[in-house]
Amino acid sequence: VPWSSRHLERLASSANASPTMIQAFVHWTQDYPSETVELSYHRGALPVLSWEPWSGLANGVSQPDYALKRIIDGEFDEYLRAFATAVRDHGWPVAIRFAHEMNGDWFPWSERRSGNRPGEYVSAWRHVHDAFQEAGATNVIWLWSPNILRPVPDVSLEALYPGDDYVDWIGMVGYAVEETTASAVFDPTLAALREFTDKPVVVTETGAQPGEQKPQWIDDFFDWLAEHPDVIGFIWFEYDTHQGGSADWRFTATPEAMAAFRDGLARSRLAPPPVSLEG
Repeated sequence: VPWSSRHLERLASSANASPTMIQAFVHWTQDYPSETVELSYHRGALPVLSWEPWSGLANGVSQPDYALKRIIDGEFDEYLRAFATAVRDHGWPVAIRFAHEMNGDWFPWSERRSGNRPGEYVSAWRHVHDAFQEAGATNVIWLWSPNILRPVPDVSLEALYPGDDYVDWIGMVGYAVEETTASAVFDPTLAALREFTDKPVVVTETGAQPGEQKPQWIDDFFDWLAEHPDVIGFIWFEYDTHQGGSADWRFTATPEAMAAFRDGLARSRLAPPPVSLEG
């Protein structure tokens, strides 16, 4: 997804519903993926571009070539202008999840990697955002997406927040590992976020660890969504270990998990597909 129609159709059949958001990952070695955006819209989905300032995992979790200070100092401005201009000229609305999970230490844009320093993440975000504004690329939904607090409880989310003027949606990345309820996974982080912003929330990556508890957690996740109208959407991380996941997070992993997912969607109010700019 979004390149494989067969895979997308299989997922839609498994869920009894077609996704209206599709996430794709884009490194800073890559240009704006216009084909990905178009394919997403043709399949009735808003494209969410996870735009990552690095050259990929193969080069490690510390990459000084992409240090935040280099972004702030304008060393990537030519790339930023080209990307922003392509977004503007293409015309399609896109959500950009720039430098996600910044509160962890497992990506080069963490303030604890690549020689980065405290305060530089916010400055880098604002610099990137301003480059798009200067290019006239106003068709972007800016999606700031930290990891949940569980693995990094002592890292301040507020200190990493660029501010409401620079963010449209708030993301949360969180997976059920030992938790039996969605509240246990998300509520501590949601409470911390609400101390400094009221922006709408999207769960930008989620899934549940394999085991007997997985269907129960999926069922509870949809109940949790219904109780939180400020959480406007979610993206299920439909990967197993062979596809790059750290576990088999797929809702299609077992018939029981798939049934729980279908039932949850069936009792949820789903947004209609985005309208094509051609229509």
